[in-house]
Amino acid sequence: MEDRLHMDNGLVPQKIVSVHLQDSTLKEVKDQVSNKQAQILEPKPEPSLEIKPEQDGMEHVGRDDPKALGEEPTQRRGSASGSEPAGDSDRGGGPVEHYHLHLSSCHECLELENSTIESVKFASAENIPDLPYDYSSSLESVADETSPEREGRRVNLTGKAPNILLYVGSDSQEALGRFHEVRSVLADCVDIDSYILYHLLEDSALRDPWTDNCLLLVIATRESIPEDLYQKFMAYLSQGGKVLGLSSSFTFGGFQVTSKGALQKTVQNLVFSKADQSKVKLSVLSSGCMYQEGPVRLSPGRLQGHLENEDKDRMIVHVPFGTRGGEAVLCQVHLELPPSSNIVQTPEDFNLLKSSNFRRYEVLREILTTLGLSCDMKQVPALTPLYLLSAAEEIRDPLMQWLGKHVDSEGEIKSGQLSLRFVSSYVSEVEITPSCIPVVTNMEAFSSEHFNLEIYRQNLQTKQLGKVILFAEVTPTTMRLLDGLMFQTPQEMGLIAIAARQTEGKGRGGNVWLSPVGCALSTLLISIPLRSQLGQRIPFVQHLMSVAVVEAVRSIPEYQDINLRVKWPNDIYYSDLMKIGGVLVNSTLMGETFYILIGCGFNVTNSNPTICINDLITEYNKQHKAELKPLRADYLIARVVTVLEKLIKEFQDKGPNSVLPLYYRYWVHSGQQVHLGSAEGPKVSIVGLDDSGFLQVHQEGGEVVTVHPDGNSFDMLRNLILPKRR
Repeated sequence: MEDRLHMDNGLVPQKIVSVHLQDSTLKEVKDQVSNKQAQILEPKPEPSLEIKPEQDGMEHVGRDDPKALGEEPTQRRGSASGSEPAGDSDRGGGPVEHYHLHLSSCHECLELENSTIESVKFASAENIPDLPYDYSSSLESVADETSPEREGRRVNLTGKAPNILLYVGSDSQEALGRFHEVRSVLADCVDIDSYILYHLLEDSALRDPWTDNCLLLVIATRESIPEDLYQKFMAYLSQGGKVLGLSSSFTFGGFQVTSKGALQKTVQNLVFSKADQSKVKLSVLSSGCMYQEGPVRLSPGRLQGHLENEDKDRMIVHVPFGTRGGEAVLCQVHLELPPSSNIVQTPEDFNLLKSSNFRRYEVLREILTTLGLSCDMKQVPALTPLYLLSAAEEIRDPLMQWLGKHVDSEGEIKSGQLSLRFVSSYVSEVEITPSCIPVVTNMEAFSSEHFNLEIYRQNLQTKQLGKVILFAEVTPTTMRLLDGLMFQTPQEMGLIAIAARQTEGKGRGGNVWLSPVGCALSTLLISIPLRSQLGQRIPFVQHLMSVAVVEAVRSIPEYQDINLRVKWPNDIYYSDLMKIGGVLVNSTLMGETFYILIGCGFNVTNSNPTICINDLITEYNKQHKAELKPLRADYLIARVVTVLEKLIKEFQDKGPNSVLPLYYRYWVHSGQQVHLGSAEGPKVSIVGLDDSGFLQVHQEGGEVVTVHPDGNSFDMLRNLILPKRR
């Protein structure tokens, strides 16, 4: 078809397969056509069908098993990729209208081809493997989200990003202070390795796609909530969302917030009923409000709290909502505030609150656990020294000679953020801080259960990259460790920082990256000449790193069907269902050279907080009766760096078209549709990357255009914008 096959409505053909039909089957198809009842055939052949295998090694339909990890697939008929939402127009099992195929002789298609760049060609069927039929996109509107076929996805909280969003009202200094109060108490309750707490600003709450990335919404403002925002919160609940109201005006389901001035800022006795019906009594600070039930009575949830007074004023209510598991716990006592002499009138009240402080946390943890969060308490690990290691014996002596010339009189190399103090051995009395870290140069003293230097050496097949390692068991973030070295060390040394755990992991746009043990964590230093193929297209660096992670796993013999994929621009995914890793790139141009730090983290052995590569391997073994072995982080980091060096060389030699086929083979966006500007914006189909690495989409009118993210921190594929033309 000369790479020009195109169908109406933005549908993208995935594959053309030759089949041999017996007469009976052929007659049945002809009868369907003559009766104008074109039905979509089930994607499994009858015994009379002989499917001719393809020659590209991806011949088996359904290799990427849609039942991985126990999730039941929803077959989407009428859409080649399965990314079309069900429920509007002709989606479903009934008759559908067929559209004519456009071929190379079609004038519209020739115009489309002329308006696209070369990279779109590589998004053709020959480079895209078979995808599961459960690819329901998370990029559709709220109306699409509530369709029955998606119900299983919404209630599966493990598929959501581990974000707790805190809404504290309009943007003000007072609201910021309240955010820090609420964040502090919640951080003391939940598992710090499992959740990230973010401030949800009002404009972001209205504009950005936070509902797809939120495990719990905390509403902690006395201000009246604007109607459009209230509807947004209720839509989140209807999708199976969880809400915690802390002394807030937010309510629903027939409950009303009633002011009771005599209670305001007074210490009262609360009786709290836990999920197992046991009771906790404690002293609490009242907000001055209570809940009254309206004429519409709902079945209450398991948690309840009332004051120990004559009226038994209701202060905590647990309200289930909808049919998809949505629920809220609403509270009118200040569980979010610590005991303080600033908010109570007498020393006696202060002492009462102080004596109940442990039970205050007990109640909060009970509420959070009921709403589906883990409250296992884990201590923040202490920082550890760095070890200077080399992956090649021949580089060790030049490295030590270089160090001798560049450290100051105290043995330090300093940067704006960090001082590295090079020592031959480490004694525990030496303090380690985020701004000053000792680096042990004696390799004989190194040992770690999380990083095997020999395994790394054996699997690092590079000429330059990743040769010199700074390794830490626990460090704030690997992105910071190379800060003072990146402009000075010779290129052939190939610096990489690796950690078993980070305490301040960084994500895109200031986001936090959870970094428990089992996550492959590294920051790699590369230098790219400005006047080179990649130097003129620096955004491609993040794409190369993302695809290097996927290729590092799927190029291992027998691991080619482990369903790792890339999501534009910098995420590594299991299928299109769960994020398993990400890439962060910081680049600095000095003279004619880009100095680039590529931070990368992906889950290898840690099932928490979402899913990991070894989970996928275990499930694959179960589904296919295979015996693939689990993988190690050190092994995979070495393979990733090796693949990345090869991809960079290919890109520099031949340009983006040399690597785009591999990228498109692994990406999750084939035939995917997104909205421009907002969930109500025009729908467009993703077709490929432009020459700079940005997304190109096909508009309904037939034009292919480049789009940019609008800067929201939840999902760069939501709210894409079409830049104004000059």
